[in-house]
Amino acid sequence: MKKHFRNFYYALPVGLRFLLRRLFFLPSDVFKQEFYNGIKLPPKGKIYTGGGDFLKQALLHKEYLIKFAGLKENSAVLDIGSGIGRSAIGLSDYLSKEGEYYGFDIVKTGVDWCKKNISTKHPNFHFEYINIQNDLYNDDGIKSTNLTFPYNEGKFDVIFLISVFTHLQVDDISHYLSEINRVMKQNGKCLSTFFIYDDKIKNKVSNKEFYFPFQYDYGNYKLMNNNIKNANIALSEKLLLELASKNSLKVDKIIKGFWSEEVEITDNDFQDIVVFSKI
Repeated sequence: MKKHFRNFYYALPVGLRFLLRRLFFLPSDVFKQEFYNGIKLPPKGKIYTGGGDFLKQALLHKEYLIKFAGLKENSAVLDIGSGIGRSAIGLSDYLSKEGEYYGFDIVKTGVDWCKKNISTKHPNFHFEYINIQNDLYNDDGIKSTNLTFPYNEGKFDVIFLISVFTHLQVDDISHYLSEINRVMKQNGKCLSTFFIYDDKIKNKVSNKEFYFPFQYDYGNYKLMNNNIKNANIALSEKLLLELASKNSLKVDKIIKGFWSEEVEITDNDFQDIVVFSKI
């Protein structure tokens, strides 16, 4: 059922995908409001990133960043693909006034919501809209490979991307890794999520009967949908290591997610967590 809905959803134009979600959740959004640390959580109909419990995921992201990326209360943090503030809300009661959060996203409504609901209460949380083309989220804008992150070299202690590399093509991923290297401090860490496969599972995850299938094989990576190429992408572990090395990064650790059914469904992320550092 979920596979059929995904195919239907991806077949819609970008604008209709957002409208469909807004209408679906409208009845519950009218009557329900939730808060965390004094911040009103966004209505479900406006959330366009990921599934599951919004607040639970926000707090898990904070836990991952502390545990795996060495996040401190006074860290300078960059959230690439900040969405509608999920991770930022989770960090709002952790980062001190000496810490700084920067996030950018390609969906203007998400950035506007964050500025209105988060930055007004936490002035050290900054959000920026960048118009980047992506066939899942945005019809126009510049190509990802032409983007220069709008930050100085060596600015950030911790950089993270939740469900961003899973929606970029290989050249875009490589370019982002290059920019991450540029804006990250020498002893900094980058935590990101991917769909990673090895020889053991590559056939299983390509099977159309698999519940989260990547049927379109491009040799060292696989796509879920050949028409919406940014819908979801899975990389071979070999390609991941090659892209890291090419951009003077090393893979410190990979924490498997439960998407591939190789680990139990626990508090691990659905996607695979990858931690990078500078070589």
